[in-house]
Amino acid sequence: MDFNKIRKFCRVFRIIIGLGLIVAGFITGIYWFYLGILPLVAGIADFCPLCIISKKCDLPEAK
Repeated sequence: MDFNKIRKFCRVFRIIIGLGLIVAGFITGIYWFYLGILPLVAGIADFCPLCIISKKCDLPEAK
């Protein structure tokens, strides 16, 4: 299994979901959609706090 491909996919997926939620919040006026900033920042920074907390990510450990 190629972990780099998984990380690249997750990063792009988080950015797209974040932008989608922010746009939905802007269009509908529902402020809860602005929480899309969280996956957007996680995708841009390539950092996922849920992976650290849950320890369920299949990312390789640094050697």
